[in-house]
Parts: sequence; C-alpha cells; structure tokens
Amino acid sequence: MRKFLALLIFLNLFLACNKLDEYTKFNIVYHTEAVIPARVSLNLPMDIPLPSITTESNHTFENHNTHKDLIEEIHLKELKVKITDPVNGDFSFLSDIEIYISADGLPEIKIAWLNNIPDSIGNEIILETTGSDLQEYIKTDSFNLRLRVTTDQLITQDYTIDIKSVFEVNAKILGI
Repeated sequence: MRKFLALLIFLNLFLACNKLDEYTKFNIVYHTEAVIPARVSLNLPMDIPLPSITTESNHTFENHNTHKDLIEEIHLKELKVKITDPVNGDFSFLSDIEIYISADGLPEIKIAWLNNIPDSIGNEIILETTGSDLQEYIKTDSFNLRLRVTTDQLITQDYTIDIKSVFEVNAKILGI
C-alpha cells in the first residue's frame, strides 16, 4: 500500500512539473519582407539580405514575467514564407530556399531550409527548421536574416514575400 501511495505521489509531482514547464514556454513572432528579383539565370544560388529585425526581447520577456538571464533555450518553432505579390504567384520557380541568422558578435548559421521544391507547391511554404538553441541571437537588440534562393525557372517579375518566424522560448518564470 505504501509503495502504491508513493507511486501516486510521484506521478502527481511529475505531472505537475510537466504542466508547470508548459507555463514557462511562450512564442515570439517576427515578420519581415523580402523581394526575390526577376532573374535570367537558373540553378545558381542568389543571396538576398533582409532588413535588420529589432527583437525588443527585454520587453517581451518582461511581459511574460521573466528576463533574459532566466531564458533556458529558444528554438525556431516554425518559419513560413508566403508570396504577397504578385497575388496569383506561386513558388514553382524555386528549387531550394535557405534562411540564415546572424547578429553582432555571433556567427551566421542556417536556421531553415527547403530543398527540391515541387512545382505544385503553391504560394506558401513552411521550411524545415534546425533544432539549435538560438537564444543568444534573440537576446540581442537585433538580428539579421539572409535568404538564399535557387531558381529552376525564369521569373520575369519581382516576387514580394512575407517571412514569418515563430521562436519558442523556454524560460524560468519569476525564477521558478
């Protein structure tokens, strides 16, 4: 009977800790826009630097009752790319897409990609993401993204795209 009671107490504590752990996680979402210019070359990677993204991370952490010293890890949960212009455009012209992150004093690393993109892909794609801990990049005042695309079709007009990145933050809330 004591073993059964001890097991019940252990399971209760375990489940409570897991539930508490979920309360220490939250998402930070960033949007940026890029233009993939019309091209006449095929199968050659093209780098497209993007505007610097201000993180406002200290404010975001405070809104979640934590601060950057209590961050345990930050991972890229999702990176979605969507064509906003031309309205009827799709990503059939792409064969590969990669996104890199960098920040002052930190090396540039690849954080998302999609290779061998099918012609039937549509106007929105969700990239594969790395499992790397990116907290040092998000804790900075700003970070930079770089887009690398390889096309397998000629495009005669510019394509404007929205890049939405969702970072999952795992933090200690009020030191817990």
